[in-house]
Amino acid sequence: MASTSNSDTPSVSGVERRRSGLCEEFAAITGTDSAVAQCYLAENDWEMERAINKFFEADMERVFEEDFEGSEDSPQKKKQKVEKEPPKECIDLTGDSPAARKPSDEDDANLSLISWNVDGLDTDNLVERARGLCSYLVLYTPDVVFLQELIPPYVQYLRKRAVSYLVIEGGEDAYFTGMMLKKSRVKFLESETVPFPTTQMMRNLLVTQATFKGQKLCLMTSHLESCKGHAQERMKQLRVVMQRMKDAPDDVTVLFGGDTNLRDAEVAKVGLPSSVCDVWERLGRQEHCRYTWDTRANSNKTVPFVSRCRFDRVYLRPASKEGVPRLGPDHMALIGTEKLDCGRYTSDHWGVYCSFTAG
Repeated sequence: MASTSNSDTPSVSGVERRRSGLCEEFAAITGTDSAVAQCYLAENDWEMERAINKFFEADMERVFEEDFEGSEDSPQKKKQKVEKEPPKECIDLTGDSPAARKPSDEDDANLSLISWNVDGLDTDNLVERARGLCSYLVLYTPDVVFLQELIPPYVQYLRKRAVSYLVIEGGEDAYFTGMMLKKSRVKFLESETVPFPTTQMMRNLLVTQATFKGQKLCLMTSHLESCKGHAQERMKQLRVVMQRMKDAPDDVTVLFGGDTNLRDAEVAKVGLPSSVCDVWERLGRQEHCRYTWDTRANSNKTVPFVSRCRFDRVYLRPASKEGVPRLGPDHMALIGTEKLDCGRYTSDHWGVYCSFTAG
């Protein structure tokens, strides 16, 4: 009699555990609950990427409907990663104005950046929160902006409202990272996305080559794997970032900024190359800049616990070649700590502002 063993078939309990894990990951990525996660995953054969794409397609156009109503520049489903010419009929909220901070001759040689997880996955008050980001671009006039948790309508909004910046995307579907370069100060050369092969959350590393005042820059941003249970994958991704920073040519200044989701113990296990510094640590570990995700101070997310973490970090590897200016960190501040008129903050993360000067 033929064997009826199903030893090669996953057990019911094994399938349930796997699907339960997928639901938890989906809920963490989308900010929903397990019921919503189960619905989308079941409809998409329990394939995570398909389910997430369907989730965002369901209301992506609605999110910015008011802002784009009647405009020829309505959001498109596919975007080019780099757009050198702004869309027609744009209103630049970041251009020069009497309210904008003008750099002095001394500041003109300084490089400034903002790194911010803008939480595009939270679609409540998203247009007002995107305007809030633009107001900080006016206030601080950063040369470089690293952004995480972008969605296509958010990028489309930035292309229309921040035309003094070149927008570079690290993806096209669901959610992704991006960069903005001040066109009058930073010259874009090329960009690439470096995949993280074992990510379960569609994460990658966006790398851009550029120049600033004749200095070569390698700019990097990423949104490393989320949640405490994904520490091993997150550390694997950090190793990729650090190797890229370490291996860059010695006449290039390398800057990384992003939502790392890192805990200090994880960084200690991986270790930073001797040539790379954590900017917050280099500037003296200032307490007012420590917690970039702080549920005690930021009410955008309703959670049943208090969590204060330094998830958003900036790393620097200065150029070391003789005769090349060596940039060093000069200042750091958290931004986005004031509520908008809608009663919410620009994001559930604080933004990180840094400036660098040649020493």
